Amino acid sequence: MTMKDIAKRVFDIEIESLQQVASLLDDKFSQTVDAILASRGKLVVTGIGKSGHIGRKIAATLSSTGTPSFYLHPGEAFHGDLGMVGINDIVMLISYSGETEEVLKIIPFLKFNKNQIVSITGNPNSTIAKNSDYHLNINITREACPLALAPTSSTTATLVMGDALAVALMESRQFQEEDFARFHPGGRLGYKLLAKVKDLMRTDNLPYIAKDATFTELLLRMSEGRLGMVIVGDKDHIDGIITDGDLRRALLKNPDTSKLIISNMMTIDPIIINGDEFIKQAENLMIDKKITTILVGSNQSKKITGVYQIFN
Repeated sequence: MTMKDIAKRVFDIEIESLQQVASLLDDKFSQTVDAILASRGKLVVTGIGKSGHIGRKIAATLSSTGTPSFYLHPGEAFHGDLGMVGINDIVMLISYSGETEEVLKIIPFLKFNKNQIVSITGNPNSTIAKNSDYHLNINITREACPLALAPTSSTTATLVMGDALAVALMESRQFQEEDFARFHPGGRLGYKLLAKVKDLMRTDNLPYIAKDATFTELLLRMSEGRLGMVIVGDKDHIDGIITDGDLRRALLKNPDTSKLIISNMMTIDPIIINGDEFIKQAENLMIDKKITTILVGSNQSKKITGVYQIFN
């Protein structure tokens, strides 16, 4: 058997497992989502070993998509970190067997504290499942591990169940791009939705050129500006722009550069965007107009304050 065959077998087994778990979904999933939506506290996720690793990812996904959540290590919880659990919090217990000792030890405290308990296990008759208010069944037929020892299909099923919860909660809360961006200000989406054009536009050495400039001056200024375009006019008032595309089209029509006139090549009414617009709005406009460079300033006065490029 080749390595490719082994990889395909793993994919097939895990896909089969996910389909099996999907068939087990019932009203308990909806009830779990409703309980989390109604909660005034956080969703605390706990589990140990591979379940703990998956739990960390689930908590991170929930937190970034509108459901405040954090991961609690069950070992540390039993030695003081249970103080992190508030009375309004819902606690999610993850254990495929449903009998993990470190997780079981937490249950008496949760009962005393009157916390609602959600569990994700592969055994609805397990101790953890029976002590839960809401149980999500991820029972699978087999692990992808050939020894049936290393958690593989079971951890994938747990991960997908967590993703299903996160997405269901997102849609229930009508969580939007702008909300996601607030929690990811350092990412590409964050800056597109939160940063303004004036924060990222280029303002130095803008390639202005006079309306009566020669063709040689045009080429030199376009090369120096490194924007693939020149602005005809000055920063206080522009008459138009000439892009490298305009230049190529003009040369195709008339190869005699001595007869090329700036005013005949330029776009008279270029698109100008206000610097206070968000990057996402600017880029949507540029995509719609099929341009990669946009002037920043005032449409009324034709005064330019900068240039923004979609691929800068």
